[in-house]
Amino acid sequence: MQFRFVQRYLSSKVLPLWTVLLIDVLIVVVSTFLAYAIRYDFRSIFLENSTLDRTVFTSLVVNLIYFRLFRTYSGVLRFSSFIDILRIFASLTAAFVTMLLIRVSAEALWGIRWSPISVTLMAYICSFALMATTRVIVKILFEVLNFDGSHSDNVFIYGAKEAGVNIAKSLRVNLRNHYRLCGFIADEPEVIGKVIMGVRVYPNDDTLMENMASRGVHVVIVSPAKMDDLKRNDVADRLLANNVKLMTAPPLSEWNNQTLNRNQLKEIQIEDLLEREPIKMDMHRVASHLEGKRVLITGAAGSIGSEMMRQVASFNPYSLILVDQAETPLHDIRLELQDVWRNIEAHTIVADISNAPRMEAIFKEFRPQYVFHAAAYKHVPMMEDNVSESIQTNVQGTRIVADLAVKYGVEKFVMISTDKAVNPTNVMGCSKRICEIYVQSLAKKLQKEGRRGPQFITTRFGNVLGSNGSVIPRFRDQIQRGGPVTVTHPEIIRYFMTIPEACRLVLEAGSLGYGGEVYIFDMGKPVKIVDLAKRMISLSGRTDVKIEFTGLRHGEKLYEELLNVKELTKPTYHEKIMIANVREYDYDEVSQRIQHLVDLSYTYDSMRIVAGMKELVPEFVSRNSVFEQLDKPCQTEN
Repeated sequence: MQFRFVQRYLSSKVLPLWTVLLIDVLIVVVSTFLAYAIRYDFRSIFLENSTLDRTVFTSLVVNLIYFRLFRTYSGVLRFSSFIDILRIFASLTAAFVTMLLIRVSAEALWGIRWSPISVTLMAYICSFALMATTRVIVKILFEVLNFDGSHSDNVFIYGAKEAGVNIAKSLRVNLRNHYRLCGFIADEPEVIGKVIMGVRVYPNDDTLMENMASRGVHVVIVSPAKMDDLKRNDVADRLLANNVKLMTAPPLSEWNNQTLNRNQLKEIQIEDLLEREPIKMDMHRVASHLEGKRVLITGAAGSIGSEMMRQVASFNPYSLILVDQAETPLHDIRLELQDVWRNIEAHTIVADISNAPRMEAIFKEFRPQYVFHAAAYKHVPMMEDNVSESIQTNVQGTRIVADLAVKYGVEKFVMISTDKAVNPTNVMGCSKRICEIYVQSLAKKLQKEGRRGPQFITTRFGNVLGSNGSVIPRFRDQIQRGGPVTVTHPEIIRYFMTIPEACRLVLEAGSLGYGGEVYIFDMGKPVKIVDLAKRMISLSGRTDVKIEFTGLRHGEKLYEELLNVKELTKPTYHEKIMIANVREYDYDEVSQRIQHLVDLSYTYDSMRIVAGMKELVPEFVSRNSVFEQLDKPCQTEN
């Protein structure tokens, strides 16, 4: 009971500054007496007291001055670090030099007898040793009394350089009751086999799992400096295959007072393991387009639209006009704006882009200069079953917003499309291809007529990680429920990009375009969905979750393309952005056919609507869909 009281008291109390200063003063006094005792032996120390009192008094005053200047007493003893020891060393050294100057001056100028230099030197050495030792003892005593290893995990840290060592220090100081440091993992030969902070550095090779098993380690904390290596080599797969939990910490710049708390250590997610090079953006170019502008974002409450809002807000626009038909998510955006971007004039507007009078009222009132058009129905199976909505919202909605952009003098119009628009095999992808065709043909019409109008830009990219209704959140929910994780086909692959990455490239492409371009993004390497599922199951630590193959959904294909095979690309100054050479359409013909499709959509006759879509986009060949019968006559003729 008494031990627990002492333990609780020491963990919650901090010595006042004056107490620490008093301890240091006593150490200086004791060190001076000890130096005299060593110099003159213990029996005859008081025979030399003619200089003892003078030396003690002067040493006390001088050290007090430097203690104050260097603030040696300002730290918490149990959290003492190398910096605190350096501060003590600097203070005592300055005091020692001052004492020597006083001694020389006193004897040379006034003939005052002073203690020998050896006494001053020994007092200096003893003071430093005792002050440093006191802090080390308090630190060790605190750690011993407050250590409860019953719930701590043995851990290795991947990364044996500065970032990894900083994590290790935080484990020892703040998180020792949760994690016990047992070793480091390194790729660099020069540190392998060495000892850092009392533990060994192990190689990242075939012996790693054996070394971890021998130390009872089931958790690896990955240094932020090693995250790129974790993506490129096979260490993550090896660790996950052996049910090792992977965690990481934020960069040192995000720590509080250079210490890491438990909440900042997070489990590594599947998004962290997908190999992607960081996207570099020309901030000045983008800022010059958005700063001080009135920016309208459709679909502003969606995954892409909301991130577009955040990134645009960082470029100090004059105002934000945020349009979405989903009331609750838009309300969440409104609250976020009030919390984070309260200095920006923002308007959150519930509206349907296919409602022409409502959209015109918005354009007329707010006069946007820049439009990011992200609103669309995007789920492939849903649009296979709701064909009319894909036309009325995706196609007609885009036409309304684009036409209003021309009418109200918008400077730039950036439409967000999808890789499913290339060689579409489903209604959703074809509807987005029709949107591309309309926007591009409108841009070319304005250019041919020499009319001043918006610069119409189209951007295509693949799946974004973590977007609403996407595969990763779905897999995560299925894993939490105990499975099974449902994958449509063992060979299906997809391109993935994080939402912030996709939005950065959209902003960059928007600053590049002059009108009529279709930009495609380098999506990196495609990911096999079944491998994605396996990794997510391993990351969760579950061993009882199975994978079940359900078959391709309506309109789904095994792989997505970013370009039609007949298309070529042109490079831009940005290595991740290319311009697609797509087929150009005559605006008048396109406008007429789209109006026909819109009229058909109100008949709700899905077969007739899709037949009309295939006439406008002849490369649209349905897959795993009831609309495949519309393609059979064409296939027979070939």
